Amino acid sequence: MQLTSPRLRAALLAAASLTLVAAVLPPPQSLGIGDRLFPELGNPGYDVLSYDLSFTYKDNRTPLDAVTVISARTLHALDRINLDFTHGQVASVEVNGEPARFESAGEDLVLTPARPVTQGSVLSITVRHTSDPRGRGDGGWVPTEDGLAMANQADAAHRVFPCNDHPADKAYFTFRITAPAGLTAVANGLPGALPTRRAGGPTTWTYRTLHPMATELAQVSVGTSEVVHHTGPHGLPLRDVVPAADRVRLEPWLKKTDGHVRWMEERVGRYPFENYGVLIARATTGFELETQTLSLFEHGLFSGNAGYPEWYVESVMVHELAHQWFGDSVSPRTWSDLWLNEGHATWYEALYADGLGKYSLERRMREAYQRSDQWRAAGGPPAAPKAAAPGEKIGLFRPVVYDGAALILYALRQEVGVATFDRIERRWVSEHADSTAGTDDFVRLASQEAGRDLTAFLKPWLYGTTTPAMPGHPEWGGPKSV
Repeated sequence: MQLTSPRLRAALLAAASLTLVAAVLPPPQSLGIGDRLFPELGNPGYDVLSYDLSFTYKDNRTPLDAVTVISARTLHALDRINLDFTHGQVASVEVNGEPARFESAGEDLVLTPARPVTQGSVLSITVRHTSDPRGRGDGGWVPTEDGLAMANQADAAHRVFPCNDHPADKAYFTFRITAPAGLTAVANGLPGALPTRRAGGPTTWTYRTLHPMATELAQVSVGTSEVVHHTGPHGLPLRDVVPAADRVRLEPWLKKTDGHVRWMEERVGRYPFENYGVLIARATTGFELETQTLSLFEHGLFSGNAGYPEWYVESVMVHELAHQWFGDSVSPRTWSDLWLNEGHATWYEALYADGLGKYSLERRMREAYQRSDQWRAAGGPPAAPKAAAPGEKIGLFRPVVYDGAALILYALRQEVGVATFDRIERRWVSEHADSTAGTDDFVRLASQEAGRDLTAFLKPWLYGTTTPAMPGHPEWGGPKSV
């Protein structure tokens, strides 16, 4: 008879249990939550409550050492747990404090815990892994001239950290970023503890969100940056992150944010988060991005070299700010609901430009109306974008979900009147703050505010292959492809 210590005995029993479970389970497979446009994104069986992400940055040629800690609640009993994760190496996994088997299946990391987890239980997952900035140009880490930034929309967060990578599962985030001396790290939310510095060595920075966030909206930036602080309406902390060498030249742009926030609040209500600011990165992305509380902008937008007029740059800044309400605080339930994000942000961008007297709203909407049928033919209706062809990656961000979707809002305002439309907008962001909502929710809320069922009116605008007649504008005639 051989005696063992209680700790060793427990480890042996866990290993035996894990081997037995693995022996009877079928091979791991990638799963999804059934999103029509991204069928393998998201994972069933649990609800993430929080992410605690630790990254150690060295340089852009070296994978970051990382630890992802996930707290979740199980919705079903689970023998296996799927996470979305790719483009990194996994060293170890623990589930509820015990080692777990892990395997890859497609772009999923499939975990087999030492013992099945029961429905309604708290689930704690720790993954030690790398996060590789040497990307393929399809999202996730974005190399900059002096470090990194993050651009996860729509399906790239899982190229950075293990997660439930779908906006339907929002969670709180904590970030701990360690970077070499001379670099500054920033992330969504508010700073936690003061940066921890070692003489001549790296510094660790901590940030926490006070509101839940979709994985696609996470932002981490490392670089030779300067953090610039201002105060916005009702004491709102404004925090901008810019290349240190450009701080003075960019200051006039940074000072505009206070006015932009006030302008948006006059139309839809109080700003929904703990702080806001712009992150201006020395990178060429081809887009700007509404990462929560800290929108990402290309440096070239503000440099003057591209020849953009000031009114246009400001309207783009308002576009990303508007997303903090529409898309960030109120996140899409499915990716087919993207029109609610981009249509609203485009609407307020256009309304701002109209207020500057540079590009009238009616002119922009009439031009969109003339192109609407063409956009629908190419990309599908605004609320039902065409899915990708088999084996191809979807190009989701099409004109039909920008100006084509803003056109729906213009039609709705024409139909119900300005006062009712404004009530719809305010109620939408108030009623669904910090949550997810979809197209049916919007139609229902709009109908309630209008005092009549708007389904028959809105359905052709949302799902039709051709564009309906515009209320109040018989002179526009039918849409024309150009």
